[in-house]
Amino acid sequence: MKNILEFIPLLLFFIFYKKVGIISATLILVVATAISVAILMVKTGKIAKMPLFSAIILGIFGFFTWYFQDPIFIKMKPTILNSLFAVIFIGGYYLKKPLLKYVFDGALEMPDNAWLTLGLRFGLFFIFLAIINEFIWRNFSEEFWVSFKVFGFLPMSIIFTISQLPFMLRYQPKDKLKK
Repeated sequence: MKNILEFIPLLLFFIFYKKVGIISATLILVVATAISVAILMVKTGKIAKMPLFSAIILGIFGFFTWYFQDPIFIKMKPTILNSLFAVIFIGGYYLKKPLLKYVFDGALEMPDNAWLTLGLRFGLFFIFLAIINEFIWRNFSEEFWVSFKVFGFLPMSIIFTISQLPFMLRYQPKDKLKK
């Protein structure tokens, strides 16, 4: 359900981009994302940290996009957000603070050294996403960037996360895996 709630605002962004352009589509993305985060909070009864942080950053860059009538802000948002996540998780690795553990909020049980390794991997992946975003929005058409934002980043994130499952499952208590 979480993935669907994250994808619907992006899909609306893509559809409305085709009809009304990037500025108005960005406002729709901001509103749809806020609704999505609110639904997630109501359904789970807790605040999901990364989606909330992402929604706040989106709101800021969405406002700048609308206010200045300049799509550069929404195009730079993934770069800045992914770079922030990279700094947080890689910084946590070097400071020996397993910050990713707090993002997962008890969904996984792993020793701190495993959380540090996983945080480093996610940090490096976020650097990769930031570089890809910069390359695409600066070298391709706006339409290509919008399509890639919607249909490229989410699948890459899902594939990356799935690729980390063997590592994460290695540390799960055996009785938890049987359920």
